[in-house]
Amino acid sequence: MIETLRNALKIKEIRGKLLFTLFMLVIVRAGCQIPVPGVNHSVIADFMANNTGDAFNFFDAMTGGSFMTMSIFALNITPYITSSIIMQLLTIAIPKLEELQKDGEDGRRVILKITRYLTVALALIESTAMAVGFGRSGLYDNFTWYAVAVTVLTMTAGSAILMWIGEQITQYGVGNGISIVLLINIVSSIPDDFMTLYERFVQSQTVFLKVIAIAVILAVLIAMVAFTVLLQEAVRKIPVQYAKKMQGRKMVGGQSSHIPLKVNTAGVIPVIFASSLMTTPAVIAQFFDVDYSTIGGKILLCLSSSNWCNPQAPQYSIGFLLYAVLIVLFAYFYTSITFNPIEVANNMKKQGGFVTGIRPGKPTSDYLARILNYIIFIGAIGLLIVCAIPIVISGVFNIGRMSFLGTSLIIIVGVVLETLKQIESQMTVRNYKGFLNH
Repeated sequence: MIETLRNALKIKEIRGKLLFTLFMLVIVRAGCQIPVPGVNHSVIADFMANNTGDAFNFFDAMTGGSFMTMSIFALNITPYITSSIIMQLLTIAIPKLEELQKDGEDGRRVILKITRYLTVALALIESTAMAVGFGRSGLYDNFTWYAVAVTVLTMTAGSAILMWIGEQITQYGVGNGISIVLLINIVSSIPDDFMTLYERFVQSQTVFLKVIAIAVILAVLIAMVAFTVLLQEAVRKIPVQYAKKMQGRKMVGGQSSHIPLKVNTAGVIPVIFASSLMTTPAVIAQFFDVDYSTIGGKILLCLSSSNWCNPQAPQYSIGFLLYAVLIVLFAYFYTSITFNPIEVANNMKKQGGFVTGIRPGKPTSDYLARILNYIIFIGAIGLLIVCAIPIVISGVFNIGRMSFLGTSLIIIVGVVLETLKQIESQMTVRNYKGFLNH
């Protein structure tokens, strides 16, 4: 990783892209410190301190802390991420959108334009819900329609600006801009999280125990990062052989290839879906006077991960079992709509390809489906392990959620690996150009 960056900085073109990306990220972090006008931030801080839980922690990590401080970037890029997921699902469900997706660059431009409009619409809805919901809790000095309108327009504009910055990074910088913005938001919370770990496990210990505690913490972090990298990079290669055929007077084909099936095919999407489904009732309940001694209140407590794996209240860990089931189900669901074994088998058959030892057509599609189901389960269990470890540690030791573990760690590792691959790809292309010019 360090060697790749060092070599990239020696190339003027890539160095310029890296500096442009860095400049844009500085703007992002600066905007996260600018408060929304007309809001009583001390009341917001008190409200968040009293209601912080899984319903807000993940969202706040994705926004780089700007949600808790109610800055102009409070919504950050979450509306864009949501709209992108919605469009990806609609592309599978609506034939017209599927045609646009397959229509090359022009079709993708149309889908991107629809995604932008949908992002603004979602930002308007989310900012209105936040302004009205928080306003009823006394978060404005003067709760008027004008104050709500200013908040809604400011937060919607902030989300649109971040969407534009992400696109500029993609076009003129390095990596996927939206992913890079999401990465810097999560990374910005890491110093505070390490301070929390230090105060909880190290500060009050003797010198010997301090060394032991630091060693254990580092070992757990390194092991989790290594496991996440392995999960993200693991691939099952299906060998494919192409038959020889006559083309004119020449015999072509006959080469060997493979179909790469990623173990974590769905990426972080199953975790996001499961977390969103589990936390939505808790988020809504924050704006109402809920009696947690009732059955409904106890169900809400089960849905919040801040109550899971707590030795003092083990009954609430039932929600963790539901969370695990949802991750596995969403992993199968999302992969099923993004990878079609029948379509892959038919395309291979048209091109004269076949899986070694498997007949073309339906036997091939059945074989691919069987292998896919197997690796999806392994990937889902891997995702569950990465997400479960911080939940268990948080519940047993009562230290709160760490923003750089679990879902956030999967995002960090995925974005860093993908960005490094893009940098290496650009370096390779430049070296080819240099060779051809000489």
